[in-house]
Amino acid sequence: MSRINKFLFAVVLCCASITATVAQTLEQTTTARDRQSVNITVYNSNLGLVRETRRLTLPQGQIALRFADVTAQIRPETVHLASLTAPASLRILEQNYQYDLLNPGKLLDKFVGKEITLVMRRYQNNTETFEPVQATLLSNNGGQVWRINGQIVINPANITEMRFPDLPKNLVATPTLVWDLENRESGSQSVEASYLTAGMNWRADYVLLVNADDTKGDLQGWVTLTNGSGATFEDARLQLVAGDVNRVSEERTYALAGAMARKSAESESQFQEQGFFEYHMYTLQRPTSIRDNETKQVSLLAAAGFEVKKEFVLNGQHYYYAGYNSPGQSIKEKVGVYIQFRNSQPNKLGMPLPAGTIRLYKKDDKGNQQFIGEDKIDHTPKDEDVRVKVGDAFDIVAERKQTDYKVIARNVYEYAYEIKIRNHKDGPVTVVVNEPIGGDWEMVSSTFEAKKTAAFAAQFNVPVAKDGEAILSYRVRVRY
Repeated sequence: MSRINKFLFAVVLCCASITATVAQTLEQTTTARDRQSVNITVYNSNLGLVRETRRLTLPQGQIALRFADVTAQIRPETVHLASLTAPASLRILEQNYQYDLLNPGKLLDKFVGKEITLVMRRYQNNTETFEPVQATLLSNNGGQVWRINGQIVINPANITEMRFPDLPKNLVATPTLVWDLENRESGSQSVEASYLTAGMNWRADYVLLVNADDTKGDLQGWVTLTNGSGATFEDARLQLVAGDVNRVSEERTYALAGAMARKSAESESQFQEQGFFEYHMYTLQRPTSIRDNETKQVSLLAAAGFEVKKEFVLNGQHYYYAGYNSPGQSIKEKVGVYIQFRNSQPNKLGMPLPAGTIRLYKKDDKGNQQFIGEDKIDHTPKDEDVRVKVGDAFDIVAERKQTDYKVIARNVYEYAYEIKIRNHKDGPVTVVVNEPIGGDWEMVSSTFEAKKTAAFAAQFNVPVAKDGEAILSYRVRVRY
């Protein structure tokens, strides 16, 4: 045998070997019907962790496993696959994510330049007939261009049906992961797949009902879960993570580990709360179905009869010390109304509260609940205060006027202010006045005791009688 013939014979053997290897690679598809269990962890930052177990019967050898019914917003770089029953037998050679979803437009795009069957509607002698015709799709860009019976036809109106010989392999009905696997042990296995996905989010919403004299409150907390990931999960174990999870610029993150159980005995909840790394996790104590394009609400907590405190607060502004007022004109100011309570077990609370929106209600004299305001709260651990602004007081009026300004020395000044507070309510009130004061300052005089609450802040508690007026006057010396 000549050298050339030997080379050709080797090439033929190599090609035959490759053909045999390809022929031995089997293709297998698994769908949501094979799920044994599914766990969903949702973070309050448009991120979800999916962990599901499927029961598969895999042959020995190389397998192209099509893992269907994953989310449309999956992050393929975070996917992990492992066999739970035979971990040493399964090895991933290659992973592909197919997300070119099947729809009529994409199907037509794949058949540009190819022949398909069109069913055309014809009318003859007032009789409607349907005729199959072989046609070639020339373009599907801004309209359809066909070659039908040797003629070029644009957007034919009498097409009633299009028949395709097959489906292109690169179009899938649902987002699908495709793994090239090497399996050393045939038979039934339980495999676990996990991945991160966008399109899942949750938030906390609270309803606070205060009593007639604004001293007690009832709190109802709700979890609002939104699933726009592109997949449905039946009978899932749901866990929610509250906290500020660090994310890199590509918005990738990784699963966290470590847990320490703790549950508040004072409030009722369908969720069990526990410490989780530097965050808090809430686990729903029953399976639930999380359907695609669904918003779900589940009770988070309920607590009744805890103490609340209402405050009237007047907050000054920094610009008062940086310019002159209009001559003789007072500045009208709003007096804010705040509700505060301690999130503690002695106060019949104590579960760490995820960030969210709290809406406040109160019953009128006929017993009907009326909305009185809403505010955002941040993540609040146990034994910390929750403070929300309800609105501005209608019957408490405040007016401010700068009454004096002196230059004492270089970079030393004196300011004098007068704040009139009038109370038109049915009872006396106390207004907390917070004044921002820049520079190195000292209070020269004041009609009510001044408390230095911070380096650049003074606070006054001003009692105002029913239908009365109180005047807060103070003089402050500032060195810049």
